[in-house]
Amino acid sequence: MRKYFVAVLILVFSGSTFAQDDIFGIDTRARDKARKSDSDIGNFTRNIISNFSFEFSGGGAYHTQVMDFNSETPGQYPIAQYRLDNPRELTAEDTIRFTGGDVAFPINLGVRLNLFNTLTLGAGYGREFGSMGNIKGDDFEVLWQRNRYTFDKLYGTVGLVLYDASKRAKFLNWRYRKFSSNNLYMQGEKNQRIRQVYPWRFVLEGEFGSLFLRQNVHERLLTDGKTYYGAGLRIEKEFSEYSRLFIKTGVELRDFVFQAENLSEIQNLKQTLYVAQVGFSINLPGTKRCKVPGCGVVMKHLHDGVEYRGSSIFNLQNRKVGQWYK
Repeated sequence: MRKYFVAVLILVFSGSTFAQDDIFGIDTRARDKARKSDSDIGNFTRNIISNFSFEFSGGGAYHTQVMDFNSETPGQYPIAQYRLDNPRELTAEDTIRFTGGDVAFPINLGVRLNLFNTLTLGAGYGREFGSMGNIKGDDFEVLWQRNRYTFDKLYGTVGLVLYDASKRAKFLNWRYRKFSSNNLYMQGEKNQRIRQVYPWRFVLEGEFGSLFLRQNVHERLLTDGKTYYGAGLRIEKEFSEYSRLFIKTGVELRDFVFQAENLSEIQNLKQTLYVAQVGFSINLPGTKRCKVPGCGVVMKHLHDGVEYRGSSIFNLQNRKVGQWYK
């Protein structure tokens, strides 16, 4: 008997909540089509800019290099034998795989466009500070002129949203599909879970771009003009509708060429970068801050049919029970 009484209470509160979609009496569904400006141009512009965000990130990376060396004139390359127990010289018959690994520290500044909470398009500028020791193979090593480098990069990104609050709501509806609509207790539980704030977002992201060598480990180690590629998983946690912290891990594949001294031939060098970054992202607020005298509403609300926000972009705009703070 007690169980049914609780279920009825849940249904009553759920019904009133769905009527207004908020326990504080502010109809959020009525605001879905609300204007963000008095003028048509301003309304259109604000709807567009609200989908753009700016972000800054930095982190660390471990990179590996592989160069399969074979040359008709190996003496044209700065290669030396570092093990002297069996002295010999390289010949045209030698094929040696040189490998190495070291660390790097990238920083990025970018912009993102959100498309229907399903796809993201982005672009940005990055700088990478790294170290690269001599790569070694068999008894030999390639002697770089310096062991540090600085790269700049211009890049673009394409992301696919794997899971977020809206997809969680669809998943919960699917998960509770086996329960009858007359099962008040389970329907109330489902509705309560859907209304919970879910701050996580998982994005599968691809990256492509071009490298610019500001300072390289050797003057004859160059990019081959091809675009580099990368892929990663981006995990975001929202502080509010406009601000979020994110972690991104992934891998980047890059190609370089190492020229002979007389520029008669080249050797291909492949670099693989394993990256982990932490960043902060802020959306451009499409909704203006409320400056109406005497209005103390801290949630999103309407004045003469125009939507305003009453809180900083770092606070949740439409707060639930337990989130009521200024």
